[in-house]
Amino acid sequence: MNLTPSLARLVEELGKLPGIGEKTATRLAMFILNSDREYAEALAESVWAVKAETTLCQECFGLAEGEHCPTCLDPKRHDEEICVVEEPADMLAVEKVHEYRGKYHVLHGVLAPLDGIGPDELKIAPLLERLRKGQTQEVIVATNPTTEGEATALYLAKVIEPLGVRVSRIAHGIPMGGDVEYTDVVTLGRALEGRREM
Repeated sequence: MNLTPSLARLVEELGKLPGIGEKTATRLAMFILNSDREYAEALAESVWAVKAETTLCQECFGLAEGEHCPTCLDPKRHDEEICVVEEPADMLAVEKVHEYRGKYHVLHGVLAPLDGIGPDELKIAPLLERLRKGQTQEVIVATNPTTEGEATALYLAKVIEPLGVRVSRIAHGIPMGGDVEYTDVVTLGRALEGRREM
């Protein structure tokens, strides 16, 4: 299909989004082209606004529009627990559960020495500063169950321990609806380690 230059450019840009192939990008571009002008303008403005107005929270390094994110500004949140996550998207995922009422800290990555990412490239120093204030009693490490995520969790436990703050790790195991028979050995091992009394 021969596309006009502007439509081809839109398809190309949409195709750069994660999980969007050429067919989906073309379908999205055609939808935008066939929608009314107001929708296209609102879409363009929302893309521009998210880039222009989104900042990092000065306390937890989550997404904000100003100095602090909505979670840090929420008076119903308590400072006794800090949940440490890799990326802002992980913070959003934990929030969807509606079970956690503490604060967060976003590392913006994990330790990956082979890629040149050490503790200084992550938001670990500001986390330690927050802990030194003495309000936090527990840090819940919610990094992904990857080699880098596990290494980061172990490193955090090591540097937080001297501060007298309890460090816990989120449980990893078999997902709801999963089948024990088809679960890989690492996941099954973690599920056994993370068991709790009923």
